[in-house]
Formats: sequence, structure tokens, C-alpha cells
Amino acid sequence: MTRRIWPLGLAAIALAAVSWTARAGAAPAEPPRQPEPAPSSSVAGWQEFVDTLRTLPDRMLARLPEPMRGDPQVQQEVARVALEALASQTLDAIGGDGDVPQFMPSIGQVLNVGQPNADTVYRSANLTPGGSYRLRGRRGNVSLAILQQVLPPTDPNRGAAAQLDLATLKVDKDGRYDVLVSPTRPASYTGDWWELKPTATRLMLRMVSADWDHEVEPTISIERVDKPAGRPRPSAALLEQRLRALPHQIDFIAQLFVDHVEKLRQQGVVNQLKVFNPPFSILKGQFYYEGVYDLKDDEALIIETNIPVKCDYRSLILTNELYETTDWYNNHSSLNGAQAAPDADGRLRIVVSAKDPGAKNWLDTAGYPSGIIQGRWTGCDAEPIPTVQKVKVADVLKVLPKGVATVTPAQRQEIIRERRRILQQRPLW
Repeated sequence: MTRRIWPLGLAAIALAAVSWTARAGAAPAEPPRQPEPAPSSSVAGWQEFVDTLRTLPDRMLARLPEPMRGDPQVQQEVARVALEALASQTLDAIGGDGDVPQFMPSIGQVLNVGQPNADTVYRSANLTPGGSYRLRGRRGNVSLAILQQVLPPTDPNRGAAAQLDLATLKVDKDGRYDVLVSPTRPASYTGDWWELKPTATRLMLRMVSADWDHEVEPTISIERVDKPAGRPRPSAALLEQRLRALPHQIDFIAQLFVDHVEKLRQQGVVNQLKVFNPPFSILKGQFYYEGVYDLKDDEALIIETNIPVKCDYRSLILTNELYETTDWYNNHSSLNGAQAAPDADGRLRIVVSAKDPGAKNWLDTAGYPSGIIQGRWTGCDAEPIPTVQKVKVADVLKVLPKGVATVTPAQRQEIIRERRRILQQRPLW
């Protein structure tokens, strides 16, 4: 039987009421009745959905080491990941429709599952396999704006899903593009066209910006063009199908990476870095490296590397123990090519620590003593794995080369406030 825990205020009121009744000589209250079992829902699929959610946090905790399972902080953070998975997948179940699609938020700083990149705005639109679609909008000038066709897990070509770079599309004098996405190209069609794979169920849009305040995000609309416009009332069968699909989808995304940090730790990749190959489709030309950081409050890691001569995009981010990306809106916890310049010798050096060492290129662990350091090289002519050196925070500026860029605490505060302002002004929907 589940024990009921009273909030302190209500418990105090209840105890006071019992004490007053006893002093007044009132007859003792009858023992509370046990609640009757809740009846099963009459809505088809709802009970299965609720039952899956009831056990989800425990199933996630079971994948973690024993000391973490019993930690109240970790337990609540696991619950947060479960809520993030629930929110992201429920949003899709409510708004996703391949016949009348729209690009909606998928993951990000709030829907923090699947380890979103700090510089990327992710949106996705459902497709009906075999349909034909028209994409229109302004191209913008972000570092990368890539559309990717998402194929079912059973598709043998899932790992090489088709991708379309918006920068390759023709635009008019106002920077607007217009592209047809369909299984076959119409004989008389002369505009931009992208072949749609027959099993594709979704388009994922990644808008990657390095210079957040000056790069312009693309705009995009999507419409199905091989059937009349309009949306009739969804049938009960369709709504039930979406509801019944939710438990599996939520389970998948919630548990996908919950033990990823622990697995790396077991491999011995602690305070060092190695190549990472994600178990799903990634951007073409994107190379990942990562490793666990494990630091005391007075310790720091210095990440050092050469920068490829040609490189479309680079970044370094942090995650916590559950592989949620560390809050980069409110902390100095991510750096890209526009934000982290190399030192005078051409080498890039970035410090990871809980305390600000004064070096400009710093990643704040933001209260998480351990987690992941993950880097990306995208469209680069080399893919180096940086070296890692652990030092005391007090010694960071002594170890770094003379002349390294530094900031004062007041300047750091202003940088963080500017990050927050700019990121909030990036369009998410």
C-alpha cells in the first residue's frame, strides 16, 4: 500500500485539529475509510496509457546504479525526464497529422530529452507515407538549416535518411524558397524538388545558429498538395490509435539515454574523450566526441584541440547524469565557434568547472558534479579528439597560456544575461 505523505502545513493543521478535539472531550473520530479502487477507464486505450506512466520512473531508475536509485535528487530528476518525454510525445499525438502537417517543437531546453544541442532549434512535421508536400518560406542565413526524412526503425535505410540543406534551394529576390517534396517528380514541374522516401513518416528540421544575435532563422510552412485542403473531424479509431501508440513512444524516448553516462563510466571514459556514434540518424558530415566529466568543486578540466582549417560548425556542450543538456539559457554551459575563439597560438582551450576560473572560454557545470562533455565538428576537413587535463580551479590561469582571454565576474554576468535574452528571442514554434 502506498504511504501518503502530508505537506508540512496540512499535517500541522491535522495534528492541531486532533489535539483540540481530544482536549474538548469530543468523541474520537471514526477511523478513515480505505479508498475504493478506482474503476478502469471506459475510454479505450486510456488505462494502458496511465498504467505505463505509473511505472515509468521506477523502470528508468532500475537502469541506474544502486546509489543513484535511492537519491531523492536523482529520483526527482528522473521524474522530470519522464515528464519531458510525456510532454514531447503528447504534443506530437495532439498536433501531429500527416494530412494537415505543421512544424512543431520536438526537443530543446524545456523538452530536454535526447540530449538537444544548445545551438539547434528542432522542429518536426508528420507525413503520411506516399503523400506529396509543398514547403515554402524564407531561407534565412543560420549556420545550418537541414531537413531530414525520418524513417521507421524497421527500415533498413534508416541510418542514411535523406537530407535537404535549405542553403541549396533557389530563392527569389525576397529570399523565399518553394520546394515540392513527393515520391515522384511531376513531368511538367521545373521548380526545386526533393524525392520523398516511400516509408518516411516525418520531416525533422534542425536550425543551427552560432551567432545567435545576428543570424536569421528560416521560416517554413508545409502543406499536403495531393488532396483537398481542410481537416474533417478525426475519427474515434484514429484518436484511439494515437493514444495507444503513446506509451511505447514515451517509454522509448524517456529511457533512450537515461543510463548513457553510466555506460561510459563503466567503459572508463572519465575525464577523457572518445568518438561517439549515436544510435540514430545524424546530420551528414557531423562528427561527435564525448566523455564523462567527474569533478570536485575545486577541480577543472582544460579541453584543448586544434581547430580544422575548414569547419562549417563546431560546439562543446555539457549534460547531467541523465543526459539532459545542461541549461544553457541560464548558465554559461555551451560554446560554439562564434563564442569560443582560439588562443594566440591557434589552439582552442575550454575550461569545464563548477566555479568560474576567469577564463572567457568556460563551461559551467551548473551544480552537476558529473555528466557528459560532448563536442561536434560539422562539415570540417579534420575531426580531432581534444586532449583533457585536470587541474585545480585556482591554477587554471597559471596553466593556460599567457594572454588568454579573461573576463571579470561582472562581465560574466552580463554575458549570461545576454545569452538568456538572445535565446528567448529565437523562435521555437
